[in-house]
Amino acid sequence: MDLASPLIAGMSAPVLVFALICVFGAALIRGYSGFGFSALAVISLSLILPPAGVVPAVLMLEIAASLQLLPRLHRSVDWPAIGWLTAGSLIAMPFGVAMLATLPVAPMRALISVLVLIICVPLWKGFAFKFSPGKGATFTTGLISGVGNGAASLGGMPVVLFFLARGTVADVSRATVIAYFIVANTAAAGVAGYHGLLTTDLWVRFAIFLPALLAGNALGNLHFLKTSPESFRKFALILLVGMSVSGLVRALF
Repeated sequence: MDLASPLIAGMSAPVLVFALICVFGAALIRGYSGFGFSALAVISLSLILPPAGVVPAVLMLEIAASLQLLPRLHRSVDWPAIGWLTAGSLIAMPFGVAMLATLPVAPMRALISVLVLIICVPLWKGFAFKFSPGKGATFTTGLISGVGNGAASLGGMPVVLFFLARGTVADVSRATVIAYFIVANTAAAGVAGYHGLLTTDLWVRFAIFLPALLAGNALGNLHFLKTSPESFRKFALILLVGMSVSGLVRALF
């Protein structure tokens, strides 16, 4: 591909610069909190690119981000929970990917934005269970995650909500969510490939976005080791709400 041409993987130079900023910013938050990359990246990139071309690329970037951090976190992962979450996600994910492959652009943008807004409300209010959820609740969370992951690359947010509501220690929650992303997003990418969504342009975009992802992810992880996760989580939620509203307005008008 001629990188000097006006379009690179279907993106003009201004669009490319904006996309790189979006990926870096989303990766910065992801590296800190362990979640939020998909929501931020999908909503912001969907402002300039069709969701069907964005979500599969974000899935691949999520896998890369998790693989980058997992070697440092694997001892904190709740592996039994990963098993139940994965079982539910694998069952439900094909339905979500089918939605992605068939829905028009505007309804998909609206769906992405509304889902994020709904999930942000209980996260912000600090919702917590008064009991310890068991295998059934974990499996059900996996089902919800599978649909969200396949349809809008938002499968991590229900899992984050689940661990926050469970009152799990921050290190364990973050490490488990990061590990789960590898399994869930790898499966989602496989289903997306079956539906013909892993195009040549997608892989070019992935290669272009990867350095920004790795840099932001690494820098965010350094901040997690030095500062309070709670304050930055609230900052991330404010960003999520703002970008959700922006995406919803664009979808409606």
